[in-house]
Order: sequence, then C-alpha cells, then structure tokens
Amino acid sequence: MVKEIIQIKETKGTPKYKQLIEGIVDAIQEKRLKKGDKLGSINDFCRTFGFSRDTVMLSFNDLKSRGILVSQPGKGVYVADDNVHVAHRIFVLFDELNSFKEDLYTSFVHALGAETKVDIYFHHFNREVFEQLVKSSVGKYTSYIIMPAMFNDIEDILELIPSNKVYLLDRYHLNLSPYSVIYQDFERDVYDSLVSHREAIEKYSKLVMLFPGGKEPEGRLKGFRDFCDTYGYDHEIIRSLEDRTIQKGEAYLIPSDRNLVAMVKAAEELKLKLGTDLGIISFNDTVLKEVVAGGITTISTDFKQMGVRLAEVVSNQKVVWERNPSGMILRDSL
Repeated sequence: MVKEIIQIKETKGTPKYKQLIEGIVDAIQEKRLKKGDKLGSINDFCRTFGFSRDTVMLSFNDLKSRGILVSQPGKGVYVADDNVHVAHRIFVLFDELNSFKEDLYTSFVHALGAETKVDIYFHHFNREVFEQLVKSSVGKYTSYIIMPAMFNDIEDILELIPSNKVYLLDRYHLNLSPYSVIYQDFERDVYDSLVSHREAIEKYSKLVMLFPGGKEPEGRLKGFRDFCDTYGYDHEIIRSLEDRTIQKGEAYLIPSDRNLVAMVKAAEELKLKLGTDLGIISFNDTVLKEVVAGGITTISTDFKQMGVRLAEVVSNQKVVWERNPSGMILRDSL
C-alpha cells in the first residue's frame, strides 16, 4: 500500500531521508495523499523501502517541522497540510503585543521569503504559559524565536529544542549563551542616550525616573543611576505618580505609556510647557509619540531594523550575539 502511494526516486548523491521527503511531497502534490490521510507506520516504511528507522524518523521530523505532517499519539502520522511549498515554519513567542512589537513582527514577516509560515504566540510574562507554549511547539517548527523576558532558569525548557533552531530576542541572558540572540542593552541604551543629549538635559534642575518595577528591565534603572552619578545630576527614582507633586524644572523618564499620558495631562493642568518648564523622556518609539503634545522624546531601539535583521539571521541560519541599534529621538517634550 505504501509503495503504491509513495514513490522513491533514487538520486545519486541525495541522502535517503531527503529522497523519502521528496516522495511524500510528490504524493501530496499529485493528490495521492490528501490532508487528513494517515501514512503507514515507521516499520511499514522500513520494510517497503529498506530504510533504517533513523532515516524514516528524520524524514518525518523534517516534514512535521514544516507543518506538513503531524503525529497523533497512539494513532500514527497524518498529513496536516497539503501546502508543501512552505519551506520554513517559524514559531514566534513574544512577551506581549504592543505597537512597537507589532512594528518588529511586521518588518520580520515582510523580510522573509514567500515560502515561510509564521505562527505567533504571547506569554504575557506568565512563566507557566511560557513553558506550556514552548513545550507544545517542540518538533513542529524549523525555527523558534523566543522572548524570554525576565524569566531565569529556563535552560531545561529550551534544551528540548536543538540549539541551532533557537533565536532569542530582546533581552540577553548570560546563562543562555549557547543560543543566538539579538538584544537590547537597556543599561547602555539609557546611559549613552543621556550622555549624547546632555545639552538638552542641562536646563533641568532634577531628573526623575518613574520606575514601577515588575516587567520593566532593571538595566534602564542602572543606566539612569550611572549617568546621574557620573555627571552629578540631582535625581530621584519613584515607583508611581500617586501623591507626586510635579515641579517646574524637573525632567521625567517614563517607561510606561499609561504614565506618559498621565504626565502629559498633569502638565496641561499645571500649565507647564513641555520642553521648557517640564521635560519628558519616554521609551520605545511609536508613530503616536511623534505627534502627541508636539512630539515626545524617546529612548528607543530600532524595532523595524530588529525585525529585518532577525529575518536575515533566521533565513541564513546564522549564529549571532548582537546588540540592536538604539538611541534618543529628540522632540519638543525635552
């Protein structure tokens, strides 16, 4: 039965597992196999074609990672998708969805080839969700792009996936050095941006960082402290704007967009002119920040560039440990 449906073209120089892949793909393209059809067992393929179990399993695993085949425990292997032109199927796991992550994702997908399918998921900083999504994806994709966020001690989870298929994004973890990564250096990004725009900052008598903690990168806090200590700026770190009396001559660094809106409203109520009486520096640039209140100054990595570079790295299976470009975009709020 297997031999009637799947025909192997023995090509000199082509590994046997690739010959089997081509045979299954041809059978699907020529409608001898359809979506939902069950393939024979590994033993059936071994007996019919004289292949080893390792050869058959290697072929199946390749086609599973492209989403063409799927295993159902206790039942067998089935045709999951008859679109055999998908050469790469990519698992993307982001921490959350927001406008700048959307820019990253959009630029990444646009830079990929047409024969690539991308499935995106979000863990929302929930470790249990992170573990479940990674574990359930194992063996189903050709590449895995993962934002580990602030999670530590996840080596045992990532070890389930071959290291050459894993690409980490956004945060760099020293204990995850075996994996490729394109990261933001939050500490240096803040420090270097403030140093490069000291002239705009010097008119303010005090720098205040609103740092609620939680999911916010601690590196930003350290970069802010180091800058203020190095250059002798009066500074303060606060956890919230509640009960805060905003003073003329202060400049605020605000990671949260929710707090950014509250600060802009407060400035209007107090009749403090942004960029003159009160300074605001936000993080992670968006189109809206170009126009809100005449333009909000941001410290931001280039998310579109991150997406383009990620597509290049994944498509060419490069091994990289690379910091993404970042800087301050100076606007009227400072």
